[in-house]
Amino acid sequence: MKLNPISDNIIVLPKKQESKTKGGILLPESAEKEKPQIGKVVAVGPGKLLASGERSKIQVKKGDQILFSKYSPQEIKLDGEEYFILREDEIIAIIN
Repeated sequence: MKLNPISDNIIVLPKKQESKTKGGILLPESAEKEKPQIGKVVAVGPGKLLASGERSKIQVKKGDQILFSKYSPQEIKLDGEEYFILREDEIIAIIN
């Protein structure tokens, strides 16, 4: 199945969290993990419809790596993969 976002919605594949710390300690699956705040854009909507009837231009594109607010994304599972859906204004930065 393919997701086609509408308006200013963006579909993001969240970055997988490391199961090993920098010091080499392996973390068990049961360890409490926070939601990732970094992800890769996989689909972008056409932009928010403005009062003038035109659409706003979205600043991110497919393939961009982004930083977003921790509590903002809607989580969905599709074909066994976890995705986040967020609005453009919930994106904090594009990572270069």
